[in-house]
Amino acid sequence: MSTRRYPVVIEQTATGYSAYSPDVLSCIATGDSEEDTRCNFQDALLAHFEVMREIGEEIPEPRTSVDYVEIAARLPTLKLPVLDQY
Repeated sequence: MSTRRYPVVIEQTATGYSAYSPDVLSCIATGDSEEDTRCNFQDALLAHFEVMREIGEEIPEPRTSVDYVEIAARLPTLKLPVLDQY
């Protein structure tokens, strides 16, 4: 059995956290903390794949690449031109 690595996006919500993977959009999870949400998503993903196997669907390959970009903490103020009003 080979191991696959799926990216997971964890977002803070008004009531806790939610998670999804861009590679498996039909699977989500929630939790009270980021770690709880990560664990819940892993469990949900395993259950989701088990159902997919049972109904004969192919398990999607991980395809999304995750990276970060850095920007200055203080962004310069942009001066926008004033448009003439008619």
